[in-house]
Amino acid sequence: MQPAREGSDSQLPRIVTELPGPRARALIERDHAVLSPSYTRPYPLAVEQARGAIVEDVDGNRFLDFNAGIAVVATGHCHPRVVEAIRGQAEKLIHMSGTDFYYPNMVELAEKLAALAPGDMPRRLFFCNSGAEAIEAALKLARFYSGRSQFVAFLGCFHGRTLGALSLTSSRAVQRRGFGPLLAGVHHVPYPDCYRCPYGQQEATCRLECVSAIEERFRTVAPAEEVAAIVIEPVLGEGGYVVPPAKFFEALQQLARRHGVLIVADEVQSGMGRTGRMWASEHFGLVPDLMAVAKGIASGLPLGAMIARAEIMNWPPGAHASTFGGNPVAVAAALVTLELLQQELIANAARLGAYMLERMREWPSRYRCVGQVRGLGLMIGIEIVREQASRERAPELRDRIVQMAFERGLLILGAGPSALRLSPPLVITREQADFALDTLEECLEQTNRAS
Repeated sequence: MQPAREGSDSQLPRIVTELPGPRARALIERDHAVLSPSYTRPYPLAVEQARGAIVEDVDGNRFLDFNAGIAVVATGHCHPRVVEAIRGQAEKLIHMSGTDFYYPNMVELAEKLAALAPGDMPRRLFFCNSGAEAIEAALKLARFYSGRSQFVAFLGCFHGRTLGALSLTSSRAVQRRGFGPLLAGVHHVPYPDCYRCPYGQQEATCRLECVSAIEERFRTVAPAEEVAAIVIEPVLGEGGYVVPPAKFFEALQQLARRHGVLIVADEVQSGMGRTGRMWASEHFGLVPDLMAVAKGIASGLPLGAMIARAEIMNWPPGAHASTFGGNPVAVAAALVTLELLQQELIANAARLGAYMLERMREWPSRYRCVGQVRGLGLMIGIEIVREQASRERAPELRDRIVQMAFERGLLILGAGPSALRLSPPLVITREQADFALDTLEECLEQTNRAS
């Protein structure tokens, strides 16, 4: 194990035991005896407490969290204003079920999110508990409104693991293996990834074959008049943190309008300020008909939302519901989260994201294993390759870098077959950003020397 650098204060990592430490090892052993083996644990982190971007494990080791609890804690861990809102709401009302009764903060949050959604048009909301549930709601509403049954989704995308959402998901075979038959009528096309375009195109000379692939499906196996919606992540999340070219979305919207097909934007990971704007869609001029929102919406509490153009959400009472969706405590956290995002955190994500990307710009020329650095705001992907010329993926090397970072006190994860993802809380400081980049450069230098 490489020696971890100690932080100068409580805002930087400090490793005081071997990893995992003795208490962590004991907890992990108990976990393996009773919890589902389907959970993926990339390294042995056993968390005791967290604040801001710092996570402390059960043995007192301190880590810098560049995962944000899997892109969830946008305002950082246990933000004092979020904690205060949760505590205050819990003292008044914990649950009454917004599907059957009314309460003020649920309406207030719906009004705010409707006003923030891309496009100048009335919106209506359905609240649920997670991103997968938001996608399920979008699938049902798209079918109900359009009277059509089929969908187009993209290879590499992740939309959830419930059966309907899983039918769209195509990031890894293990997520689908053994669960068929899935939802019928879902057709997958290549995601607009200029770096790995199967037609050999780069953005500057792109002929939008990824849009042509949708048209080909319409001509052959998915008649456009039977397609309810095209479902897409505006920035690819688990599939690799890929940023598409803006002109793809212009062409996509033209195609969808021409055939009367709805567009569903999955903003579960890319929304809530992560890309330096409230929604990733805003970077591309994308005005979706429906949106799925979750993860960062309530700073760690379970909450999701499906946002739709008002005229689309025309289903009757009883057509869809959620017992806990819009829970008043989660909604209270979400209202404060929105305030914090708009006051300072979206701007911080844009500013520090630009700083980090500029500093990483030369990594492909400095490190043989870095094929590409890409991202928007604090949603940054680093493509790890075996050879830059062939762009051959190096998943084992990527996983080794994740482990090396963990040993140095930096928490990161993989994304897609061979990318690293950086998705820190939007509260990170310049000092924390520099620590993360310094640590990654150490790992990449070591990889360079070993190859």
